[in-house]
Amino acid sequence: MDIYVGHTKARWCLHSDLLSYHTTFFQTEKQEHSKIELLDEYPEAFELLVKWLYQGKLENVSDMPIDRKWDYADACQKLYTLCDKINLPQLKNMAIDQFRRGCNEAGLVPGPEEIKSIYDTTPPNSPLRKLISQIAARQIMDPESQCDAASYRMCFEGSADFAIDVVAAIRIGSGLKLFDDPTEEGHRCCYHEHGAGPPCKVG
Repeated sequence: MDIYVGHTKARWCLHSDLLSYHTTFFQTEKQEHSKIELLDEYPEAFELLVKWLYQGKLENVSDMPIDRKWDYADACQKLYTLCDKINLPQLKNMAIDQFRRGCNEAGLVPGPEEIKSIYDTTPPNSPLRKLISQIAARQIMDPESQCDAASYRMCFEGSADFAIDVVAAIRIGSGLKLFDDPTEEGHRCCYHEHGAGPPCKVG
């Protein structure tokens, strides 16, 4: 069975019986179309799928040198969305585990553009969305992070779900601690328009 992947239409020729054993997606596609094209997917993710089909496992990111960890983690994240499309839950779980571990060991996380792409290609209640929104929430709340809420403007503007998920993640991550009441007396100059200086006597 010939399968074409990505904008470059990278070609794989795979055994139909092997594909059908794991998922009905490809057989259904073959019946409905003259050729199978996954042009919105990534060749590096499909390559990991092929290795798993023939070897029954994914490489462990912990065994890789530091300069390969992030690229592999990124490929596993793309593998996750591919598995979501072709309905391979077992491999999807393996992929997200490697993605999490790779992010942790590389000390890197997806940026706003990558997060927007993830939200554009995953359904509501996706475990990957849950993970990504928690990563973004932690970046926003981390005083040592260079990312603040404004860094994710494109994500907030592009997806109301992302905004809701991040607020929920911050709420849970803060231990449901109640903020100070902004309507109480004191600090009223925080809500006034004037220059810095002694507290004003308005009101």
